[in-house]
Amino acid sequence: MTDDVAPDSAQIADIVRDEWAPVVATLVARFGDLGAAEDAAQDATEQALIDWPRSGFPRDPRAWLIVVARRRLIDRMRRNVVGREKTQLAARLDTAIRDMDDDLEAGHDTSLMRDDQLRLIFACCHPALSREAQVALTLRSVGGLSTAQIATAFLVPEPTVAQRLVRAKKKIEAAAIPFKIPPDAELLARTDLVRTVLYLIFNEGYDASSGPAQMRNELCDEAIRLAGLLADLTPDDPESLGLLALFLLIHSRRDARVDETGLVLLDDQDRTQWDRAMIERGVESLDRALRLDRPGPIQVQAAINALHAEATSSADTDWTQIVLLYRRLLDLAPSPVVELNHAVAVAMADGAVSGLALLDDPALATSLDGYSHFHAARAQLLADVGDHAGARSAYERALETVRNDMERDFLSRRLADLSPPIRATP
Repeated sequence: MTDDVAPDSAQIADIVRDEWAPVVATLVARFGDLGAAEDAAQDATEQALIDWPRSGFPRDPRAWLIVVARRRLIDRMRRNVVGREKTQLAARLDTAIRDMDDDLEAGHDTSLMRDDQLRLIFACCHPALSREAQVALTLRSVGGLSTAQIATAFLVPEPTVAQRLVRAKKKIEAAAIPFKIPPDAELLARTDLVRTVLYLIFNEGYDASSGPAQMRNELCDEAIRLAGLLADLTPDDPESLGLLALFLLIHSRRDARVDETGLVLLDDQDRTQWDRAMIERGVESLDRALRLDRPGPIQVQAAINALHAEATSSADTDWTQIVLLYRRLLDLAPSPVVELNHAVAVAMADGAVSGLALLDDPALATSLDGYSHFHAARAQLLADVGDHAGARSAYERALETVRNDMERDFLSRRLADLSPPIRATP
């Protein structure tokens, strides 16, 4: 039942991190209690840290975690009730146990959990919760992101996110919010938030906010899979189709983003390593979205990435068209990060001086002061115009704000060599 080599705690942590969201989603779908499901999953994690170093990985770590977590959850539920309620609860629990055991023994856990995770996303995006709580709760429960990672995604303090999560769980319990995909009349009202959550999950996977690796491919793959399910669920929604296209087009570059020296920026990547099949799927999904003739910000982002995918090199990229698309994106969904990307595109099309003029806007500099990519982009442009002192200062600020180890190594190398050309975002 186990592997020959006993894993260490770091390997176990990696497995549990990858399996956390589907385990929680499965328990919530069966027992309807998010807080209890997360507590039980944590209990199973602690048990894995005890058992797996002695016995090795189980053949199916996800199923193992579900079984252990389910037992802990059931024990807690039984301890919390008495009398006739206990008899009624026992009958419901026995039914849930049989259903889960049948699914796991038949090997149906993977397909089962796909639907469970989508249900959990829609439940977390219930209108009774604030928008901030909806997104934070889904990123934690479905995306498996830590409180610190969510804080980075929102550019807000970690305690703020922690408070949102606590309040959201209390609200779910008090309002008895059901964990299910809503009826058609409510579906579209929540779809926009679901897309936002999937976007943040994908972004954390593609550009990890902390840790040793630049990418967490398992998060990207999960976001792509869930985006595909969402597109199937809402086939006439162009932004859902655009979201799937965007993920596919960006993730097609995954194999070229890192080499033996570390992070590789977009215009230095070996484009023969880009996944052409994934690009074709992305372009197909974008074409389907555009044919619906209801343009939106996600479709614009997908179109930008389609232009990158079509170019054989950075020099061959239609930067003028990309600038126009970013201007359209600023009209549809203005944000400091979009302003940053627009400025970089302007620098690529019209030169570093033009890009710097946009980045030096005081309001933009203030809003993105804690964002390492802003300082790194500004440093690159300053170096390109020959302001090495300014570039050094900007790189140093980028290093103060970065959390990802691979990105930190990259910035340190750039700081040591202050004569790079303009670079696009990887």
